[in-house]
Amino acid sequence: MSSLYFTICGLFCITLLMLLFFSRKRIESKETKIYGFMIISSFIDIILVIAELLITGLYLNNQTLIIVEILNKIDFIHYIIWPTLMFFYIFYITYENSHKYDIIKNIALIFDVICIAIEFFLPIEIIKQGNTMGVIGLATYFVYFIALIYFLAIIIIILINIKRVFSKKYAPFIILFFLFIVALIVRAVDPTLVVLPAIIVYINMIMYFTIENPDVKMLEQISLAKDQAEKANAAKTDFLSSMSHEIRTPLNAIVGFSEAIKEEETLEAAKQDAKDIILASQNLLEIVNGILDISKIEANKMEIVNTEYDLVEECKLIAKLIKPRIGEKPIELEVNIAPDIPHTLYGDKSKVKEILSNLLTNAVKYTESGTISFNVSCINKNEECSLVFSVEDTGRGIKPEKIDRLFKKFERLEEDRNTTVEGAGLGLAITKSLVEMMDGKIIVQSVFGSGSKFTVYLKQKIIPEKRYHLNSDFAKEPLDLSGKRILIVDDNELNIKVAERLLKKYNLIIDTCSSGISCLEKIQDGEIYDLILMDDMMPKMSGTETLHLLKEIPSFKTRVVALTANAIEGMKEKYLSVGFDDYLSKPMENKEVDRILRKFLNKEYHPNEFAPLPDDFYEISETAILNVNNLEEKAKK
Repeated sequence: MSSLYFTICGLFCITLLMLLFFSRKRIESKETKIYGFMIISSFIDIILVIAELLITGLYLNNQTLIIVEILNKIDFIHYIIWPTLMFFYIFYITYENSHKYDIIKNIALIFDVICIAIEFFLPIEIIKQGNTMGVIGLATYFVYFIALIYFLAIIIIILINIKRVFSKKYAPFIILFFLFIVALIVRAVDPTLVVLPAIIVYINMIMYFTIENPDVKMLEQISLAKDQAEKANAAKTDFLSSMSHEIRTPLNAIVGFSEAIKEEETLEAAKQDAKDIILASQNLLEIVNGILDISKIEANKMEIVNTEYDLVEECKLIAKLIKPRIGEKPIELEVNIAPDIPHTLYGDKSKVKEILSNLLTNAVKYTESGTISFNVSCINKNEECSLVFSVEDTGRGIKPEKIDRLFKKFERLEEDRNTTVEGAGLGLAITKSLVEMMDGKIIVQSVFGSGSKFTVYLKQKIIPEKRYHLNSDFAKEPLDLSGKRILIVDDNELNIKVAERLLKKYNLIIDTCSSGISCLEKIQDGEIYDLILMDDMMPKMSGTETLHLLKEIPSFKTRVVALTANAIEGMKEKYLSVGFDDYLSKPMENKEVDRILRKFLNKEYHPNEFAPLPDDFYEISETAILNVNNLEEKAKK
């Protein structure tokens, strides 16, 4: 009866362990759930073994023998399931990768189902010595063999991660291995001595009091939260320090050159100062946009907005915009665009442009002389275009050990060598995030001191070319909008001055007001305008609220364009949906201002819109061709 007493002690321990584990507050993690299943499996195993021992010890005949065999078959499932759970536990705490874990789990569960089915069909033999009993046979050896496979897998995982073997997390599994060997030896010497269920219970207890204790887990979680908070605080400090420097650098140039303009004696010198102010302003805008982008990406608010676009034209435009950044550096920009790029693609144009712009800007920053090659190629299959963009430079290059840090936020490698390079270290982090959002891939190749090559792979949908596509490009002559009246509504006096300055060259009659209420009063007093530029974020009454009240006035027919600094992606669609006729973002660009004025105030040119010609229009018979040829010959004569 020694086996029974030993097993009853195990039952007492596992029951106490279950009460402790499931009654106390604990952190719900994947490994904790696996451990919970291990305890339940061990408890069921102990109950089954006690039932087998009691039946064998009290009354064993042909009928009860069948019951004992069935109970053993069911019990053997535990010796497949429990090692599997232990393997899952080790795998998850070692790799902490949910995707890999899910794949391994599904494979292991299918394997277990097959093993359990085989085990049920294999024979077992009950042996009895006095009041004790044991089990031998093919089913027994098969189950132990499967358990041994899982234990070997656990050992392999531990050996692969040898540096972590002696950590507290792995201690129970090292003990498990030695106890399992002891149990097998005992089993081989005396098959009637049942010790394995109790040993498994004691392993569960060792796990509980080392790595699965709720108190320990809570303390670990608190410690982890503290470390994360300290890292976040340090990152915030680094961020503020970096941003303070990066924002103040272009601001210093803007303020300094603005002051210099007042003292310049010649118009040419003032114009040069203005160019420097524009360049510094663009750098500042790039930094602010980068901060906004990375914030949206981290908040999962960055969305893919697909539209039709001409990639070739966009690539040429990007290359054209990058050239001024090269300045006086002896750098040659080579642009190679494959001739088989489809005319029209469907995808997120703005994100593709941002990716390419970031890569080219980065190449210009870190290349002092030589060549920057911008290459675009593709593989077209059915309606899908697999694009390959590469930007290769002859710049400073990157050390192999630092490539992993390249796409981290606020990272600027070799800062001691790059003190004159502007930027917040966000461009490549944003680029990688955008590429991954679009299900693409980015690869870096670099030789330190010789240059780098960034390659981006993206897929876009091909839009079939329209058969009758007429694209007339009319020369945009300067607009003269004399007599046209425009109202600017903005609560910021400087913004009004900027708008007035940009609109001055169009000879408009410009009126202004600083609130939505003032705008309403002007319209109600009978003022008539050809166009209203309306800021949205104003105190007391927003631009959207003002627009809705304006539309309630029966005689109001004026076009209203949203003029706002709320320039994040998707805002244009939002403003159009609430009733604005168009959208103009701050800072205002000459090109966009011109587009708005041509769209709403230039009524001199109305292009004719013709319906597509029918297909049969182009079906010309051979007779008709002959007739035309005859007429041409007669005309020559």
